[in-house]
Amino acid sequence: MFEKILIANRGEIALRINRACHEMGIRTLAVHSTADADAMHVRLADEAICIGPAAARDSYLNQQAILSAATISNADAIHPGYGFLSENAEFVSKVEEHGFVFIGPSAQHIRLMGDKIAAKKAVQDVGIPVVPGSAGAVSGLDEARAVAAEIGYPVLIKASAGGGGRGMKAANNAGELDAAYQTAVSEAVASFGNGEVYMERYLARPRHIEFQILADHHGNVVHLGERDCSLQRRHQKVIEESPSPALNATERARIGHIAAAAVRKIGYHSVGTVEFLYENGEFFFIEMNTRLQVEHPVTEAITRLDLVREMIRVASGAPLGYSQDDIPFNGHAIECRINAENPDTFLPSPGTIGDYHPPGGLGVRVDSALYSGYKVPSHYDSMIAKLIVLGSNRNECLMRLKRALGEYVIDGLETSIPLHQKLVAAPDFVNGDYDIHWLEKFVGLKEDG
Repeated sequence: MFEKILIANRGEIALRINRACHEMGIRTLAVHSTADADAMHVRLADEAICIGPAAARDSYLNQQAILSAATISNADAIHPGYGFLSENAEFVSKVEEHGFVFIGPSAQHIRLMGDKIAAKKAVQDVGIPVVPGSAGAVSGLDEARAVAAEIGYPVLIKASAGGGGRGMKAANNAGELDAAYQTAVSEAVASFGNGEVYMERYLARPRHIEFQILADHHGNVVHLGERDCSLQRRHQKVIEESPSPALNATERARIGHIAAAAVRKIGYHSVGTVEFLYENGEFFFIEMNTRLQVEHPVTEAITRLDLVREMIRVASGAPLGYSQDDIPFNGHAIECRINAENPDTFLPSPGTIGDYHPPGGLGVRVDSALYSGYKVPSHYDSMIAKLIVLGSNRNECLMRLKRALGEYVIDGLETSIPLHQKLVAAPDFVNGDYDIHWLEKFVGLKEDG
C-alpha cells in the first residue's frame, strides 16, 4: 500500500480524498494555489505545497509543478479527483514516467473514451447500444444533411472532443441544420481546439442514467447500480439520485451486466461511469467518464462502499475481493449540488462565509470544505458543497432532504439552496416524472412568472 499520496485537486473533493487516505493510514500531500492557502484541504493534509497563482492554468493544471511537488515530497502516488487533470492522458503518462502511480485508469483508456467517436465505436464493438447517428466524424454540411435525412429529425450535433455541453447543438428540421452545424464546429474549435463533430438522433424525453463501474487489474469487474442525473441545466447536473425512479430491478440488472461486461472486455481498471440516455425502455450509450464522479456519494450511500478507498486499493494492485452478488443496494439516496450563485440568475456569487451551519441527523451527509470566515474564491467552479441524503425509500429520502435543506445555513453569499427547495417540492420531481429537459423548462417558467 502507498505511504504518501499527492492530492492534485482542491475543495470538497480534495478533502474527501484526504479523509479516505487518513482512514487507510496513508499520509497526504495537498497542493494548492495562492488563492487556496487557507483552504480546509490544505489545513488538514499532512503536508502542503503551493504550486502557483490563483488561475487554474498556473496551478491546478500546471503539470510540471504538480510533478515537482510529488518529487520533492517523496510521494508514491497521485490522486486527481475530478475535473482539472483527472482525464488528461498526457498527465497520466507523465506521472508514470516520473515513477509515480496514477490513481485512476490508464492513459490508453482515458484517451479512448475522451474521443467520443472512438468511444462510441469501441462500446458498440463490445455490445453496448448507441444512439443512431453518423458512423464517425461528419466532414461538412453536405454530409451533415445526408446523415440527418437518414436518421431523421431532430438531430444533435456534438463535438468529438466535447464535454460539459460545449460544442453541442440541436436542429429540429432542415432549416435549422446549417446554423446548428456551423455553431457546433465553431464552439468545438474554441473550447477544445478540435472542430471535429458527429451527429446523433435527438431524443425527445430521455433520462440521463449512468452506471457506476469498478474494476481491478485482475479482470474483476462489478457495477454499483445506476444514478439518475436527468435534472440538468445547460448539460450540467444539479440533482442526482439512486436508484432511478424510472427503472425496475430487471432493467437495472440487464444494463448493469452489459456495462460491466463491456468494461471487462476492453481491459479497463479503476472507477468509471458508463452514461446512457434512456427512453421508452431503451438505453443508448452517450459517453464513459474515466474518473471519479461528483455524484459518487449517492452510490456510496446505497452500497456502503467507499469509492475513493476502492480506487486507492485497485491502484495499489489489490483485487476487489468481492463479486457482483456481494454488492448490496439498500435504500434511496439523493444528492444536491450547492453552488455559490444566485438561485434565479445563476450568476456566480463568491464571497466570505459568515454563519455556517450544515444539516445533520440520521442519513444526512455533507461533503464541503466550507467554514465560517472562509473566502470562496472567484477563480474556480462555483460548487461549494454537496448535500447527500439517504432514506429507506424515496419518499423518506425526499422528506429528509426537505428537512436538511431547511436546516442548511450559509451566510455571506448567495447559494442555490432556494432553488433546490423549490425543486424537491415540485410535483413532477416528487413523482419522479422528469427528463433531461425538465429543469430548464421549470426554471424558464419560474423566471417568466
